[in-house]
Amino acid sequence: MGNLQQAKEYVRNRLERELPPGLFYHRPAHTIQDVVPAAQRLAFGEGVDGDSLHLLQTAAWFHDIGYIEARAGHEAISARIASEVLPGFGYSPEQVDIVLGIIAATVLPQSPVTILQQIMADADLDVLGREDYTVLNGELRRELAFFGQESTDTEWYVGQMEFLGGHSYFTASAHSLRDAGKLANMAHVQRILDGLNGKP
Repeated sequence: MGNLQQAKEYVRNRLERELPPGLFYHRPAHTIQDVVPAAQRLAFGEGVDGDSLHLLQTAAWFHDIGYIEARAGHEAISARIASEVLPGFGYSPEQVDIVLGIIAATVLPQSPVTILQQIMADADLDVLGREDYTVLNGELRRELAFFGQESTDTEWYVGQMEFLGGHSYFTASAHSLRDAGKLANMAHVQRILDGLNGKP
């Protein structure tokens, strides 16, 4: 099995040194503090361990490294970088292929197939059901505005309500951990929209 510690340090160093300015949401903490722990938590809930957990963790670390080159199509860039460097860390071609499939599961709209892909998809959007959703959602809005995608309050919150309403977690563990929080976040967004529309 490949050397996960080497892979982690490779990603951490590149994220901390090479991410461009303006990535207020997709900063290193998104990978290191949010998605990697979420993937591990969901894997535990789904009974995933051993080599499968190893490959899931690898993919979680690499899933957004593509942002060092470009925002558009960053998932494909992340997969390319992983395919280039993981063999050097002892990962076999078969293991690299699994990692690439897990990374691809983060592309929106999500359509994961395997349990590892489902866990990765849920981990990447774990924030939708967390208490820090509002803060991090504001950071995403700042990031998009920085890159020229500004929106009015109404446009933003309508879009967020549509995204939340159209999203469903794939794993039982994510449903158990985050569905209630996601409903609370939807209610909060709806209250903001009601205020913007002059409703009491």
